[in-house]
Amino acid sequence: MSAESGGVRELAGADASRTFAVPRESSEIAPPTEAAGHARDASPPTATRVAASSLHTDHADRSARGERPVPAGRPDPSERALERFHDLTRRRGVNRVVYWLTRIVLQPLIHAYFRLERIGHEHIPDGPVILASNHRSFLDPFVIGCCLRRPIYFVAKRELFERRFWGRYLNWLGAFPVRRGESDEEAMATALALLERGEAVVIFPEGTRIRHGSLGRPRRGVGRLALESGAPVVPIAVSGTERARRGLIIRPVKVRVRCGAPLRFPRVDRPSPSLAEAVLERVWPHVQVQWEWLGGDPPLRRAVCVGEGATCDALAAALERAGVAVTRVAATAADDRRHGGEAESDGFAQPDRCAQTDLVVLAVGPDELPSAVARIRPLIGERTAVLVAANGLVGPTGATPAAYVAEQLRSGSVVAIGGAALADDELDVAAIARGEGCAVVAATDPAARARVAQALRAGGLGVDETTDVIGLELAVCAQSAAAAAAEAAASESVTLAGVAVGRVFEEVEHLARRLGARPSTLLGPAGAGQVVSAVLARLERRGTATAKPLRVRTSLHEARRLVALLEQRMGEAGVDAPFIRSLRAHLEGRLDHKRWLERVRRPRPTQRPA
Repeated sequence: MSAESGGVRELAGADASRTFAVPRESSEIAPPTEAAGHARDASPPTATRVAASSLHTDHADRSARGERPVPAGRPDPSERALERFHDLTRRRGVNRVVYWLTRIVLQPLIHAYFRLERIGHEHIPDGPVILASNHRSFLDPFVIGCCLRRPIYFVAKRELFERRFWGRYLNWLGAFPVRRGESDEEAMATALALLERGEAVVIFPEGTRIRHGSLGRPRRGVGRLALESGAPVVPIAVSGTERARRGLIIRPVKVRVRCGAPLRFPRVDRPSPSLAEAVLERVWPHVQVQWEWLGGDPPLRRAVCVGEGATCDALAAALERAGVAVTRVAATAADDRRHGGEAESDGFAQPDRCAQTDLVVLAVGPDELPSAVARIRPLIGERTAVLVAANGLVGPTGATPAAYVAEQLRSGSVVAIGGAALADDELDVAAIARGEGCAVVAATDPAARARVAQALRAGGLGVDETTDVIGLELAVCAQSAAAAAAEAAASESVTLAGVAVGRVFEEVEHLARRLGARPSTLLGPAGAGQVVSAVLARLERRGTATAKPLRVRTSLHEARRLVALLEQRMGEAGVDAPFIRSLRAHLEGRLDHKRWLERVRRPRPTQRPA
């Protein structure tokens, strides 16, 4: 009988009574920070075994960082320094004088300044123990250290050890370096040595700081460490430290720590990646329990998608790939009647049959937005985020969709989305549905923005985040208006269509500045970048340079309405918009095509800066 097979049976049997009733996460586990799942040598897994690490420098990488290359065959000085830190940690541990002097000063300050609340710290046993915690701030190791009356050891990114004094000081306090995002056998060997010596080791399975939103994806290095050492694992959650730092100022926020009951696993000499991941799937839900008990944001588990069409289908598919249970709801009562009243038969549900949800996606047009908001109002709970995927402005005032929804629902957890998810070209929407697209999400609430971005990334999308909500939605409007202008000018030439696109973005950029948005947002993936993407995709598909650069999915009526509302907002903001006015007149039939093309070619007068 192998040690691994015996360990699997013990995981499934005798130790099952020590777990909470928490479902496993279904997300894919990223490569481990602590080198889990990599091939091991044939030597026994003792603390004295240190994996061989390369001391030769990658000249290309050092040149890219602006560093002087190390001659071939000569050890990298930074690598030698890291080796020394590991060696000191294994042989000597913390510097007792420096550690206890620092603790005598810092612990009372942490208790008083942060009003530290420790819950369940009596669960931490004596002897070797792995403290598996979420990671929100650089303060986390020091806060966790206040839960024990003995020194703790923790991993820190190798960049912190590049400054000689700071690196030594951290090492005296119990820190040892780790290479983030790659295999680091050296850090694993140091952690094993400390555990065999009976120490407490703090591990952050997320591998990096997750400042906002729900917990990040864990990496299975903690599972391998638990199996190789046989040490118990205590799940810990820290809340509040992410709000402490603002620039160079440390604010007196409330910090809370909650420790769960220790989890014990059998000792396995050479655990496989699958066994290490099985241990991780047992440990991480316990960390989530502690986190949510402290009031932390849970991951998105249930979502309601309101609307029909390609955008709604694409976002629903991305959320389902992320493991989110998605329910479809029609935008209006008229849509319900069109489905014959049997919403469930067409994959749609009635709003009153949906429980409160974690996320509501409004993938509707601006005309349907008021009725859609009224329908989903009962679904909005205290922590429900609203993702607004509406392309245009809401009449009659010309409000941006996210601002309208936030005002109607009195909610700050409103997130706007742009990019390929709202593209006028159906090829980009199809890419979103396949998990190959890119989107931009914007919100003033960092927690809501992070939760939505995490779910979409788990669904396979590339996601950029920004706080510029107005800039993102104006970029989406500019893209749609530019598509209409390009479609009208393309009958003359593709070059003239490009000029029309530039005219639209130029005037919308003036409006964005006046409303406090960042002009760079209009130049990003949701604005000009999306227009270029749609042009290249259309030309590549048609295989000719004379093809129309864009095929507008919006109707002529919707284009007229959007341009009219844009002109209205520009007039109210005091922005001169001669090209938008001429485009509106042309779409409404008040300006013939030839005269409008002359307006496209006409140089714009130099404007004084607003």
